[in-house]
Amino acid sequence: MATERDWLDEGLAVLAEQGIPSVTIEVLCERLGLTKGSFYHHFRGMAAYRAALLEHFETRFTTEFIDIAESGAGASAGTRMERLLDLVTGKGDTAGLETAVRAWAQQDPLARAVQERVDRRRIDYLGTLWRRRGGEEPETMARLLYLILVGAGHLVPSLTMSELREVYELAVRPYAREERS
Repeated sequence: MATERDWLDEGLAVLAEQGIPSVTIEVLCERLGLTKGSFYHHFRGMAAYRAALLEHFETRFTTEFIDIAESGAGASAGTRMERLLDLVTGKGDTAGLETAVRAWAQQDPLARAVQERVDRRRIDYLGTLWRRRGGEEPETMARLLYLILVGAGHLVPSLTMSELREVYELAVRPYAREERS
């Protein structure tokens, strides 16, 4: 039997590949080879599922990324930024998923609220890391770094993860400074 996480992971995959209109009970059941009864075992309906899907997106691609970047006592801000970059450029089709969630947020108030919260948290975290590195204008630099991710998701054809990594490294290179204690 599929777990709630299996349903949510599959929903994120469908969302990234085909957009929110394709995230239906029928599509999910077909892709997972399960019945509607299995779906309803975990979720009260599509509205509850979509709310859980947004929460899952936020947890997997924001909270968990920050937690992993912050792991390891005494790690420098530069090391934490490098961990974050590894996560952002190493997780499959994150650009497609990011674009799909943003498109969803244009049509749905709940998705918009989650996207706003995710954006604010990510920008705040990048600003904190930049400040710890001794960088100037942390809020502006955080927005710049984040805009690279958002913009990269809209290129056709999309950047490869290694190309995205090169852009990030180029953006921070001139500003590398000694970290503050």
